[in-house]
Amino acid sequence: MEKIDPVFFMERKKVKKITLVPNSFVMITFEEALKISLNQAVTFGIESVSFEEATGRVLAESIKSDMDIPPFNKSAMDGYACRRQDLAHSMQVIEVIRAGIPPVKSISEGTCSQIMTGAIIPDGADTVVKVEDCTGGEADAPIRNKIRFVGEKTGANICYRGEDMKAGEVVLEAGTLLDSRHVPILATVGSVFIKVYRLPSVGVLSTGTELVEPGETPGLSKIRNTNAYQMIAQLGKMGIDCDYYGIAADDEDITRSMISEALENNDILILSGGISMGEFDFVPAVLQSLGIYVAYKQVAIQPGKPTLFGTGQNKFVFGLPGNPISSYFILELLVKPFIYKCMAYDWNPPVLRLRAGERMTRKKSNRLAWMPVRIDQEGLVYQIEYHGSAHIFSLRDADGIIPVPIGKAIIEEGEFVDVRPL
Repeated sequence: MEKIDPVFFMERKKVKKITLVPNSFVMITFEEALKISLNQAVTFGIESVSFEEATGRVLAESIKSDMDIPPFNKSAMDGYACRRQDLAHSMQVIEVIRAGIPPVKSISEGTCSQIMTGAIIPDGADTVVKVEDCTGGEADAPIRNKIRFVGEKTGANICYRGEDMKAGEVVLEAGTLLDSRHVPILATVGSVFIKVYRLPSVGVLSTGTELVEPGETPGLSKIRNTNAYQMIAQLGKMGIDCDYYGIAADDEDITRSMISEALENNDILILSGGISMGEFDFVPAVLQSLGIYVAYKQVAIQPGKPTLFGTGQNKFVFGLPGNPISSYFILELLVKPFIYKCMAYDWNPPVLRLRAGERMTRKKSNRLAWMPVRIDQEGLVYQIEYHGSAHIFSLRDADGIIPVPIGKAIIEEGEFVDVRPL
């Protein structure tokens, strides 16, 4: 099928003004941070795409069936189409009806037609009997000419016109997040081009002189850049094909130049590192110099306290912590819902309500904590060895993460926890 160019149907909404307390740099709760971010989300227009490319997109229109489904009465199985009142007698086979070929003859008293699954029910027939419930009729008659029903009972075995869907009936509502289940539905009703909300363009940038790319062997005091590729993979699962801008060294001018380029070419920029309280954490000041209003940069969450969100110039920026577990969690918890909101979809993650298989503890309880856990075969939840926000290998065997509220330091064995699958 020829690929079409996107066609835009609506203009982007204007960014709303942020209203915050006078000191916007105090640490705020996770719930406040999520609310602030989601309140700024906008959609970026609507485009037309092929139904073959629909997975991961959000419908901007309701889809209606263009015909009755099924479009005709059809056989639910291979067998013989006949009149129920003739089941007690031998019936003359007058025709073989294949799927895709309309019947020629009508069924009358004492007659039947051999029929294949999906074929049109001939006029006069009200029942299809299974092949295996039939045998030859009179002893001197070939089976192909006469049959007799020998089963104990039978249903109609007919799929009736319009029983699945009537013409003009809505099959998919606007706002549906499409996945592979919906593709055959779109194909069935002939919706080969559909209107969906445009995906935001997203740029990814890492900061830190200590970083080298994964293909390099780190020298003394260097480490490989994992955050960028972690974020790219997480965004890819959402259908976002982001642009990677590389590593910005700890130099204010270099950082400004790279951020400026990324902002110029994308709706959303996701950074990692450079947003904490260190002498070389230039990102907040650089963003402000580029016209980005920083709404918050500290969140009462563990891991992930140094988290930034800003907006301005019709752009949005998330600054994620430099430690890999922190950046992974914050993208899942804050960035992902925001991007879905920009696609006109209110995303709620799946949650499993399970019991703790052991006593779990943490040292401090002044922030909302998220802990990696595993689930055993009995559905019990266990804490995974976790050395902190830099311990990337803790996610290797994790089945999910659980929240531990502010003020709670202990989860007792047998207590219910909410597991968010990874």
